[in-house]
Amino acid sequence: EEDLLNDVCREVVEKWSDSQVVDAKEEKEDEVQAITSMMEKQARIVVKPKEVSQEEKQRKAALLAQYANVTDEEEYPFPALLGAVRDSMSLFRNTNVEDVLNARKLERELLRDEFQKKKEQDKLQREKDKLAKQERKEKEKKRTQKGERKR
Repeated sequence: EEDLLNDVCREVVEKWSDSQVVDAKEEKEDEVQAITSMMEKQARIVVKPKEVSQEEKQRKAALLAQYANVTDEEEYPFPALLGAVRDSMSLFRNTNVEDVLNARKLERELLRDEFQKKKEQDKLQREKDKLAKQERKEKEKKRTQKGERKR
């Protein structure tokens, strides 16, 4: 009976391992099939290149050529106007640096004020602690005096 039992166990294990191998092959085939279908879908999606007519190409080339041929004299043909523009630009100041410096100064002042308040609060707290300590000493003194009187 033990031999039969061993044979049956071995057969069950073999069948189970065979079924696992078949399942794994099926899963791999499913994955491969899914990947192929995705690739086929992507292959179907084709971006058509924009068709540019010859006329548009010529217009673009002419425009680029026109801007490429600009010289320094042509760039600023009216020097009198250029001076006026510079003068009007001087009316506008860049205040970024001033704003940053003012913000830092304000922040430092606020920090200084907070530090001063904290310093005063600490001083008041020390005084309160000192008074409380003295009161405790006085109470202890009175208590000990009462105890001595009772004796």
